Amino acid sequence: MAAKTPRPSRFPVRLWRWRRNTLRRHSDVVEAWIVLGVWLLVVAGGVIAGLVAARTVDSDLADRRARAHPVAAVVTAVTPVTPPSENGRDDGRVWVTVRWTGADGAVHQGRARVLPGAAAGTRLTVWTDRAGQVVAEPLSGAEAAFQAALTGILVGPLAAGTIWVGGRLLRAALVHRRLAEWDEEWKRVGPEWRKLSGGRG
Repeated sequence: MAAKTPRPSRFPVRLWRWRRNTLRRHSDVVEAWIVLGVWLLVVAGGVIAGLVAARTVDSDLADRRARAHPVAAVVTAVTPVTPPSENGRDDGRVWVTVRWTGADGAVHQGRARVLPGAAAGTRLTVWTDRAGQVVAEPLSGAEAAFQAALTGILVGPLAAGTIWVGGRLLRAALVHRRLAEWDEEWKRVGPEWRKLSGGRG
């Protein structure tokens, strides 16, 4: 059984722009550096963008938790009509008017959403900001960490993909320029080549 001839490695072929040879042009070297730079930016840029996005979201959610605090409130009246929730979906809860006493001793009043059946006098916990306005309950530390991580996971590949597309467009422009240079050179060399080849080609 005849031994199989080993196939030549494609690794040196792919790196031909990094080796000295008579066919290599300046644009080939530029393209090689651009490809290397783009891949470095894809990896580093994607990681950095993901980390920055995650840290920004985490900081924003932590700030919201710091500005909101729970207070014990009492239902004073129930709104008969249930308007749609803020996210566009009706979760079945109803709006009620609540009253609570702030840290300064002043009585405050606002609106909150509760499950149906909450009568006047029902006690509940609402979240307020420093101005005494009712706000949405902030995410817990674990929920905020999950949302921050999810944001980083989504932003990282998006940033990396944007850099990669930009690199591809830049490389395409270089290829177009190289083809134009070859066309110009062939216009100069072509007639001489035809003379040497006896008019053939």
